[in-house]
Amino acid sequence: MQEHDMSWVRTEMALAEQAPRSEAGAGAWLRKNMFASVGDSILTILGIVLVVLIVPPLFDWAFVQAQWTGTDRTFCATVAQGGTQPDGWSGACWAFVQAKFGQFMFGRYPIEERWRPILVAVLFVALLVPLLIPRVPRKGLNAVLFFLVFPVVAFILLVGGMFGLPHVETALWGGLLVTLSLSFVGIAVSLPLGILLALGRRSKMPIIKMLCVIFIETVRGIPLVTVLFMASVMLPLFLPAGVTFDKFLRALIGVSLFAAAYMAEVVRGGLQAIPKGQYEGAESLGLGYWQMMYFIILPQALKLVIPGIVNTFIGMFKDTSLVYIISMFDLLGVVRQNFSDAAWASPQTPASGLVFAALVFWLFCFGMSRYSMFMERRLDTGYKR
Repeated sequence: MQEHDMSWVRTEMALAEQAPRSEAGAGAWLRKNMFASVGDSILTILGIVLVVLIVPPLFDWAFVQAQWTGTDRTFCATVAQGGTQPDGWSGACWAFVQAKFGQFMFGRYPIEERWRPILVAVLFVALLVPLLIPRVPRKGLNAVLFFLVFPVVAFILLVGGMFGLPHVETALWGGLLVTLSLSFVGIAVSLPLGILLALGRRSKMPIIKMLCVIFIETVRGIPLVTVLFMASVMLPLFLPAGVTFDKFLRALIGVSLFAAAYMAEVVRGGLQAIPKGQYEGAESLGLGYWQMMYFIILPQALKLVIPGIVNTFIGMFKDTSLVYIISMFDLLGVVRQNFSDAAWASPQTPASGLVFAALVFWLFCFGMSRYSMFMERRLDTGYKR
C-alpha cells in the first residue's frame, strides 16, 4: 500500500493571533459607533459641540457657583438684590432645597409623626426589592405581603386614627408622599383592571364588549385634568346630601381609571399579536377560557408589551403632578408653592427647586425604564435554542 506524504499537515494547533488593529480597540469602537458614515460623523460632531456648550456652564451653575448652606434668601441673592453674593453671581440655591426638604418629601404632614411615612417607605423598599429580583425565592408569599398586607399596613400608619396613632388628614399630605402614593395605587390597580378591560373588549359577548369599548374610548378621549376635576369638584354634586368621601381617594380613583383605559389598549395590542394557533392549541388541550388566558395567552402577551406597560407607568408617575389643579400638592406642587415664601424669594430659588424636582422624577422614571429593559432581556426567549 502506497504511503502518502503527510508533512504538510500541521500537528499542533496554531497560536491565537491578536485581532487586527482596525477591528479592536478604542479606534475601532469609535469608527463603528460614532464615525461609521458621513452622517454619523456629522451627528457625532454636533453632539460633542452641544455637550461642550451645555455641560460646563451647567456644572458651574450647579456645583462651582452653587450656594449649599443658608438660612434665608440673603444667601442666594446678590448685594443689589439685598443679599450677600457679589453682583453678577449666578448659581444654584441648594440652601433653599435643604431648608425645605422636609416639606418636599412630606408636605404639611406633622413633623412629630413623619416617622410613619418613613417606616412605610422602608417597608415598601424591603418588600419591593425581593419581588423584583428573579432569584429570590418565595415570590408568592412576597406578592401577598406586598399587594395585600402592605397596603393595609400603610393605610393604618399614614392615616392613623387607630391603634393609638393620631389621625392625619390627607389634606396635610404632600410632596413625594403624595406622588408615590398616587403612583403605587395607580399602578397596582390599573394593570389588572386594564387586563380585564382588554379581555372584555375582545370578548364575544356583545354587552360586555360594548361596555368596555365605551369606557376605554370615553376615558381616552378626555384629558386627565378633566377626570381629576370631575372627581374632585363635579362628583360631590351628584351624591346625596351629606354623603362625601376624601378628596385624595377621589384623585386615586380618577388616576387609576384613567391609567387603566390606556393600559387596556396596550394589553389588547399584545393579545392581538399572539398567533391564532396558540388559542387553538390551548383549546385542543381542553383548557377553559380563563385557564387558557392565565397559562397560555397572557404570559406571552404581557411579555410582548413590557415596553408599553412601563411607558404607561412612567407617564402616570409624571402625570401625578396634575393633581395641583385640584389643590393637592405633590412634589412639584409643593416646590412651586414654596416659591412664594418671602424668606426665600430670590431669582435663583425657582430654578433650583425645579431642577431638584426634575432630578427626583428622572431618578424614578429612569429606574423603571432600566428595570423594564432588564426584564425584556431576561424574558426574550423567542430566538433562543
